[in-house]
This record gives sequence, C-alpha cells and structure tokens, in this order.
Amino acid sequence: MPEINVTEHLLLNQKRTPMARGRLTHLLNQLILSFKIISREVSKAGLVDVLGFTGEINVQGEEVKKLDEFSNDVLIHRMSRAGVLCAMASEENESIIEIPKGFPTGDYVLIFDPLDGSSNIEANINIGTIFSILRRKSSADGDCEMSDLLQQGVEQVAAGYCIYGSSTMLVMTTGSGVHGFTLDPSVGEFLLSHPDLKIPERGKIYSINEGYTSYWDDATKEVVNWFKDPSANDLGKPYSSRYIGSLVADFHRTLLYGGIFLYPSDRRDPKKPKGKLRLLSEANPLAMVVEQSWGLATDGADRILEVEPSELHQRVPLVIGSPHEVEIVRNIYKKHGY
Repeated sequence: MPEINVTEHLLLNQKRTPMARGRLTHLLNQLILSFKIISREVSKAGLVDVLGFTGEINVQGEEVKKLDEFSNDVLIHRMSRAGVLCAMASEENESIIEIPKGFPTGDYVLIFDPLDGSSNIEANINIGTIFSILRRKSSADGDCEMSDLLQQGVEQVAAGYCIYGSSTMLVMTTGSGVHGFTLDPSVGEFLLSHPDLKIPERGKIYSINEGYTSYWDDATKEVVNWFKDPSANDLGKPYSSRYIGSLVADFHRTLLYGGIFLYPSDRRDPKKPKGKLRLLSEANPLAMVVEQSWGLATDGADRILEVEPSELHQRVPLVIGSPHEVEIVRNIYKKHGY
C-alpha cells in the first residue's frame, strides 16, 4: 500500500467535505513547512548556538530560550506571508500579531505556543508546537479584532501539535477525527503513521506535578489520592505516575496510552490563581484533539471547549484524557462544590 503524506491526506479530506476550502489546506501546508524548519533546528540544537537564554523575559514573566525565539520568529515570518490569515497570537507575544502591510490577508486566525516544554531543551526531552485555527468573525473589510481571537474552543476549525523528539510527529484534527503523521527525514515528508487515533476508554497512568501538593485544595488532593490508593480506585491497584513536565509530551503519551493529565489551579502564585496553562494556545487545541479522539477535557467541572475567553493570555485548570478517569475527577470536584 503506498504511503500517504500529509498534503495528500488533507486534499482527500477536502474532496470528501463539500464545505471545505482550499485556503485552510494552504494554511496547514504553510504550518507544516514551519514545523519542518523548527524540527531541523531542534535536531541540531546542541551543535549550534540556539540553546540557552536570550536574556529577555516573555509576557508570561519567563526567561525566553533562544530556540523559543527562533520557533516564534519562524512561525510569524512564514504565516504572515501565507495570505490566509488576518491575525495571529503567540504565547510569547503580549498582543495581537498583525499581518504586515503589503501582504495579502484571509479569513483565518492562528493561535500558537511556538515551543512548549522549552525548559527541557538542554535535557533532550520532547518539546513541541501547539496550534489552534479559528475563522474570523469580524467583517473582512476591516482589521481583525480581539473578538476574532477570543472565541470559545468549540469554534476551532483545526488544531493540533507537532512534537519533536526521537522522531518528529504531527498530530492534528480538522473536525473529523485525529490523525498522526511522522516526519520521514529521508524524503522530508510527514507520512500518515497513526490514522484515526482513539484514546483508550480508560488507562492506568495519571500525570500531575506532585511537587505542588501543599499548594492544592482538598478536592485536588482527594483526586490524586484516588489514583494512588488501591482500596479507593476501581483499578484495584495504584495507577502508575508519569510526569515529564512538557505539556505536549505528557499529553501525547496520554493520547496513545490512555489515562489522565492534570494541571490544576493552586496557591503557588497569586498572579496565577487558575494555574499555569493558557486557554487559547494550549488547553483549547489539545481539548479539540482529545474530544475528536473520543476523550474528554474539563477545567475540573466544565468542558474546556465551552469556556468563554476574556483575555488573550487567560489561564485555566486542565483535566484531560480518557473518559473514565476524567469523569471520576469531575465527580470528585463536584462533591467539593466545583
């Protein structure tokens, strides 16, 4: 059977969907080219001067890594020239990224985390790019508005991530299932390797940073104890604990093996009462992927994709994974009044 590359797969899906438009396929192809460029730099990061800090602080108050900056610049440069976007937003930029004057624009909005897990770069741990695509709501006659970016996750037309590690893999959905493509460096193409991904109904792994236990509320402590206590959970033995500290890597494992990933709110930082993860650039795209693979994503109580955004860098708790485990967590939080 001949191998199918990602472009062929997108074109086949476009033909099957009467309302599909070639401009979305073009947008995704430009994104894919950006991922190839980033993957190339990640693979040789230890050989060139792209490791370490730039000395700058991003909008989140975090030091910016050189590879972060490179990835952000690649995405902004390539996607500004794609001719299909009216605006972008990045985790690294405080406000809307407008399309430069003189370049054609389009009907889509791109929101992305250019290099998730960058604190793990020097340790050679998986890192990745997360993306969300929305269709603009404002009039095409004027500039993009903030309301075009502040849309609920249910409005996404495509979402996914590209994970860079022992291999480079693109996982994405355009609203009709989730498919994984692995980059074959010998031909320079993403080839379909994981068609129609489905997360297991239940798993045996929970993933959370237990170093923050003292900052959690009673509900979160009960949740984690449920996974650890064989007399409490219905597995009859403790769940295995796995935590990488790179969201895209922890989520990717959860998608393939089942189980649950949690990043709850905590009391560590009064400036971040809702936790660390960003709704628009991290939680929403991964929530779309997991729901399209028959999983669930909540903030502990409510569906992530229905959270109403109020600001560009809004943070949200995230409970995501197999339906069985997510429902268990939701019931425990509900008991505590969430």
